[in-house]
Amino acid sequence: MATKLLFQLDSYLKEFEGKVIKIDGNKIYLDQTAFHPGPFGGLAADSGYIEVNGSKVNVIDVKMEENDEVAHYVEKPNLFSIGDIVKGYIDWEKRYAMMKLHTASHALSSVMYNKYGAKITGGHIDHNSAKDDFDLTNVSDWRKALLDAVDDTNKLLKRCANVKVYWLSKEEALKIQGIVKLAEKFPPNVEKLRIVEIEGIDIQADGGPHVKNTCEIGEIKVINVENRGKTKKRIYYTIG
Repeated sequence: MATKLLFQLDSYLKEFEGKVIKIDGNKIYLDQTAFHPGPFGGLAADSGYIEVNGSKVNVIDVKMEENDEVAHYVEKPNLFSIGDIVKGYIDWEKRYAMMKLHTASHALSSVMYNKYGAKITGGHIDHNSAKDDFDLTNVSDWRKALLDAVDDTNKLLKRCANVKVYWLSKEEALKIQGIVKLAEKFPPNVEKLRIVEIEGIDIQADGGPHVKNTCEIGEIKVINVENRGKTKKRIYYTIG
């Protein structure tokens, strides 16, 4: 049974209740979770702990499995039984840092797409930094393009734009130009898509957690840029 992803409804949810529906070794499956699994959507997994029958059990990893079930890898699986009602606690400092980077990544990808027609060809976001690959085949000075895009993005973030999350039918969503900015990737075969809109800046189909306003982010700080191949001009960055 697919796990209900509570972070898609409220990215600011720091704790939640869930029911244990399956146990497999050190993997605990709940009917719903606020833990973000990795590498779902190119984001790292959340960390934190689960409280079960008065005991606190560390969550050492969280993964999305093929059947849309979320597996929580825990230190002491023997403390859990099927049917237990447990409470999960997210490491909020790490989650919030990842949310800032994730929303900044959307804004940067929008600038790259609108300014250079560049689509994302890879990337990853964790709690400390992010990396994005762009197809800049038709841009002669790709380094300057990336750095200029960061400057443009930082100006947009200072607008304090609201970030809205809502669902649209797949047919309706795909009518929006630029809704998919991942090269060679298309939305999943589902009836509705979760849309993340940064007002006046970007709109994308996306399943991960975001901040509510761009003024929560601060500024993008470039760590490095690299040529990783013909269609992979990579930028590493963090938030300052």
